[in-house]
Amino acid sequence: MPETFDYIIVGAGSAGCVLADRLTASGKHRVLLLEAGGSDLRFYVQMPLGYGKTFYDKSVNWMYKAEPDPGLNGQSDFYPRGKLLGGSSSINAMVYIRGHRQDYEDWRAAGNIGWGWDEVLAAYKAMENYAEGDPAFRGRGGPLTITDLGDQAHPLCKPYLEATERAGLKFTPDFNGASQEGAGLYQFTIKDGIRNSAARAFLRPAMKRKNLLVETHAQATKILFEGNRAVGVAYVQRGMKLDARGREIILAGGAINSPQLLQLSGIGPGALLQSLGIPVIRDNANVGARMQDHHGINYTWRMTVPTLNDELRPWWGKLKAGLQYVLTRKGPLSLSINQGGGFFRTHPEMTRPNMQLYMQAFSTLIPKAGERPILNPDPFSGLSLGLSNCRPTSTGEVMIASPDPLAHPRISFNAYGTNSDVEEMLAAVKFLRTIAAQEPLKGLMAEELRPGPEINTDEAMINDFRQRSGTVYHHSCTCRMGPEEKDSVVDPRLRVHGVDGLRVCDASVFPNLIAGNTNAPAMMVGWKGAEIMLGDAR
Repeated sequence: MPETFDYIIVGAGSAGCVLADRLTASGKHRVLLLEAGGSDLRFYVQMPLGYGKTFYDKSVNWMYKAEPDPGLNGQSDFYPRGKLLGGSSSINAMVYIRGHRQDYEDWRAAGNIGWGWDEVLAAYKAMENYAEGDPAFRGRGGPLTITDLGDQAHPLCKPYLEATERAGLKFTPDFNGASQEGAGLYQFTIKDGIRNSAARAFLRPAMKRKNLLVETHAQATKILFEGNRAVGVAYVQRGMKLDARGREIILAGGAINSPQLLQLSGIGPGALLQSLGIPVIRDNANVGARMQDHHGINYTWRMTVPTLNDELRPWWGKLKAGLQYVLTRKGPLSLSINQGGGFFRTHPEMTRPNMQLYMQAFSTLIPKAGERPILNPDPFSGLSLGLSNCRPTSTGEVMIASPDPLAHPRISFNAYGTNSDVEEMLAAVKFLRTIAAQEPLKGLMAEELRPGPEINTDEAMINDFRQRSGTVYHHSCTCRMGPEEKDSVVDPRLRVHGVDGLRVCDASVFPNLIAGNTNAPAMMVGWKGAEIMLGDAR
């Protein structure tokens, strides 16, 4: 008789890796982890700046494409998601941001008991190993090492910080400390010059335990039910159809894959499922709906001083950086492109920041449809100032278009679909130019190249960000958490409403999007989710 696992986790991404570690730590529980992709032990995955190579690599990337978006002038946005151990934490830009404390108070106020700021702060502190910062807010000794730029910060970081201060933003030494608002330098999930993904920090140590079985190239196709209870997972591995049985099934595939698998298994909008010939187990219109995401744009300047473009574009520069990385684990390849950052309010009456800043001593034009899919530095000394919205009010959805589990779902989003989203982005891009107009940064700029000084009316700037902006890959909320099924998919203990033995534990359960990058919150959900599950197992 086949073995029955205590837990089957679907997806070895940011949350899934944490779950696998935490659920097996005691040795009491037998856990199966299914991952559709392969190993993370690849050079361009482990090298921090290698994410430029993985951005369009279908061997490690789901490479989703959204439907044409009227909010982006009819363009189809590109949605890279990690398809390997570590998930998107293995191909992301490694910026570590928790979000604003009030974001989590909003979660609690919506009825999600146990998910307020004090509770998630305790999880973050237990999870982290960050040597700097206020111990009231930061953790030391946890499995996830987080590092600063230190003496490797690009020389342009200093004039950037001076310019942002002159533009009205205070210097903030730690965006994950007492206050998020202001400008400063980012922290990263990098350790000893190597990407510190969720796979490296959590899963690799757990894989040494006998009570964890990890199956790669194993794509889940359906949740198996007996009556109203989830009892297993069907999956395809190297062309073979298999299934596994578990006492509890946990979906951790992320904001696209988790709602997709629920719908394929009969949990979702009933009319859609029936139209595709899928028997309805639980009619819940919230599955795949209410997707939230951050959208961003870069403004680019030609500089009078060298930038990373000068180091990384010529062949000899690539060779030098490569040798430096291989020999010392230092240099530009050991870092993220996003070095400077910040959070600001587009209107002073707001109670918390609604925009995130990014400073890159680097510039490149991300290819649009039909262009060569490669990220390469521009042939000049370029600097980019970028931003993304923190709490957009526009929403999208993830819905299956076929009963074929190997077919990509249909992803629709109406970026800037509300007046408030348009108005705050317009105010934000104007502020980018305010920063650029401040010394000493202004004196180092030769000219604005993108979008160019001729784009100076409200109408032109709105059209520009509709044309050039896109997702910053923070998809969430498609299986949102809430106390009642009428407006959510899982309860505050991450149990899928209306069925037994099934939970979702990843960024899809966010009740609302947080201010900042979503990798840290996804790992926190995995940490807290494991605590909840272990508590319920007692």
